[in-house]
Amino acid sequence: MRKLRGRLALAVATTAVMSACSYSDTKVPEYKEPEAAKPSPAACTTTDDDLRSYDPSRDGGAAVSRIRKAGVLKVGVSGDTLLLGSRNPTTNKIEGFDITIAQRIADELGVDLQTRVITADDRIKLLQSHEIDLVARNMTINCDRWSKIAFSAEYYRAGQKVLVRSNKAYGGPEDLNGLRVCAPKGTTSLVNVQDQADKAGVKITLNPANNHTGCLVKFQQGQVDAITGDDTVLAGLVAQDKLYAKVPEQAAFSREPYGIGANSDDKDLVQFVNAVLEEMRSDGSWQQAYDRWLRASLDDVDPAPFRPAYDR
Repeated sequence: MRKLRGRLALAVATTAVMSACSYSDTKVPEYKEPEAAKPSPAACTTTDDDLRSYDPSRDGGAAVSRIRKAGVLKVGVSGDTLLLGSRNPTTNKIEGFDITIAQRIADELGVDLQTRVITADDRIKLLQSHEIDLVARNMTINCDRWSKIAFSAEYYRAGQKVLVRSNKAYGGPEDLNGLRVCAPKGTTSLVNVQDQADKAGVKITLNPANNHTGCLVKFQQGQVDAITGDDTVLAGLVAQDKLYAKVPEQAAFSREPYGIGANSDDKDLVQFVNAVLEEMRSDGSWQQAYDRWLRASLDDVDPAPFRPAYDR
């Protein structure tokens, strides 16, 4: 009992000493995401020649045989780009304009479609490693990517624009000054918007995210002031946040010709894809897909200014 009283007295004394001392709360510095490095400009300049693909053909070859033998076409897609490729919360299925095209290719091959949600930064390396057969993920055809992978002929022509808050005026790159701008890592959007800011003589802070949903979250939390990307993608973001987000009337500052990506060795698969795309344009199913997924949100955009080019 005497030993217990001693312990209690020591505890009380220690508490008294601590109370008498003056302690200030330790201040933890607020975390700030480091500013992204300025993206490097492309090593080449994309011309109309770079939009040429291989002549359409259903003859097939090693790649087509491989896929038919496996019974499945593995396609990398977006899971968060509303209208193009996103998960329907009701059905839990990925759907959109790009998915419709991927499904048609699988149907024509006579195999099942297996979609794999990937980031923009993953597209090329997953094709090069043959972990996937194709990429149908609003992927822009350009000369730099042609040196690493192969592309189908152009199947849609988008243009890069800027999304801002609904109470902010925006008319062009000169209005970017001082803004924190988001675009997904590994996209041409980052390079393009930095180039436009430099030409306009204004300063921007690039704050990229892993995908467009990440950009929208940053936008809604006030971490960024604007999101840049293809008009198709931005239309999907506005559809998710009509109260605070808008894409003001503006001229697109780039052309974004979409192509289906493939491994460079799979020329016969690219030719097969081109044959399917030609059929979709001629039988009206391409137009039906556009009308279903994109027309309502892009009513001011001509859906057919592009012309597929071949003879690569």
